[in-house]
Amino acid sequence: MKRNALALVALAALVFSIPAIAGNSLIAPGERKKVAKSDLSITPTTEWNRLDERPGRRAETWTLDGDALNDVTFYGGIEPDRPLFAEVDKRNQPLPRVSATMLITDIPLLFETSYRVAFGTSLMTIDSVEPAVFAGHKGVRFTYSFVRQDEDVHRRGEARAAMIEGALYMITYEAPTLHYFDRSLAAFRQLADSARF
Repeated sequence: MKRNALALVALAALVFSIPAIAGNSLIAPGERKKVAKSDLSITPTTEWNRLDERPGRRAETWTLDGDALNDVTFYGGIEPDRPLFAEVDKRNQPLPRVSATMLITDIPLLFETSYRVAFGTSLMTIDSVEPAVFAGHKGVRFTYSFVRQDEDVHRRGEARAAMIEGALYMITYEAPTLHYFDRSLAAFRQLADSARF
């Protein structure tokens, strides 16, 4: 009798958790995929999970092990006067906006400021910035580190970005510094290297 009750509880937990993950989808390796409601496409060489929840209107997130452990976010042509993320408190804490006249060297600062406002963290640094090619265009590669508010986990990140026809295209990767960042860095770099229009 006790075993049946436990089985029913486990079954109920499974049934009620399905809607929460129902929108997530598996991305198979080897197929070119358009990302972030844009013409930017990538070709993964390993299996990824695309999360249903989007950080912004023209953004999407993929993960290998769960977004708390590693995530790659694609930003697909963020137009001028738009923020990277959905606004949380536009009146009191507006997010910075993309500008059509931004230089590629302005992108890391826009990203850092956006994180500080959106995630309420003062523990955010841009660690390195260098020129790079992204999706066949002159762009920037930068690394960063941060700790989210109400969390003690130190995270590292790497990004590649370019301003293309006045809009911002970017791919970011982040994971906890301990173990996960180094473990999935090569998989991120493969995605970034495959980016095309």
